[in-house]
Amino acid sequence: MNQPAPTKTFEVLTRLFHSRILVLDGAMGTALQAHALSEEDYRGTHFRDHPKALKGNHDVLSLTQPEVVREVHRAYLEAGADIIETNTFSSTPIAQAEYGLEGHVRDMNLASARLAREAADAMTAQTPDRPRFVAGAIGPMNVTLSISPKVEDPAYRAVDFDTVKAAYTAQIEALLDGGVDLFLAETVFDTLNLKACLVALEEVFSRRGERIPLFVSGTITDGSGRTLSGQTLEAFWISIGHARPMLVALNCALGARQLAPHVAELSRLADTFTGVYPNAGLPNAFGEYDETPEITAEAIRN
Repeated sequence: MNQPAPTKTFEVLTRLFHSRILVLDGAMGTALQAHALSEEDYRGTHFRDHPKALKGNHDVLSLTQPEVVREVHRAYLEAGADIIETNTFSSTPIAQAEYGLEGHVRDMNLASARLAREAADAMTAQTPDRPRFVAGAIGPMNVTLSISPKVEDPAYRAVDFDTVKAAYTAQIEALLDGGVDLFLAETVFDTLNLKACLVALEEVFSRRGERIPLFVSGTITDGSGRTLSGQTLEAFWISIGHARPMLVALNCALGARQLAPHVAELSRLADTFTGVYPNAGLPNAFGEYDETPEITAEAIRN
């Protein structure tokens, strides 16, 4: 296999990280939900006669409602984002099988990467001294390799490692072809799923002879600082450090105040850059978030 050569993005991001905090965009799903799109909107002309309902499958909008996705990217860039994520959190054959769209994964990833690329490049052209970057968003999937979905059968697994790796490979290849600057494997609740992704990344990088930066963001589910599969932050970092991520972060589940001590611990453990992008506090009894943008911003600032 070819020895993968790092892209220039490593050098540029390293210089920027040493000079200031870079801002990642916000949630894609909630931004798209704010457009109140109908089932017909989600289907568009591409999937007008598709046998399964598609509403809620935000990733398909890159094909059926590209202007809506462009608008979300533009809004985040205009708000100050340095890095925008592709609309691909669930764009793997495994995740899209729920909607019967596993055969359209390559098109979805390509379209999403190109939409983000166009938006980022347009903003960079306006402010050449401040480049914008596109992160290929890789979600955790709707299956887990570490935990059985059957309480009565702890040994059962809904999927195996090679199948998960193959699903990630399909996504990674398409995102690279679409022109992403870096990968962001995010909302990691099962490190074994992530390891399948890391193996897929390494194989693709070796095959192509080129390596782009990798960001990894884990999710802890409560104040104990453990992932859903039971790992402490230290165990999480030890499990993934071999992949040489440029940045390791925490996201989702908890708000900025709750995440602060865990981010500090991760920063102490990891020999790389660290990041955080929290929820807007914790949800109330109705599953809604009471924390205002001003409160979240102040918590992150501190």
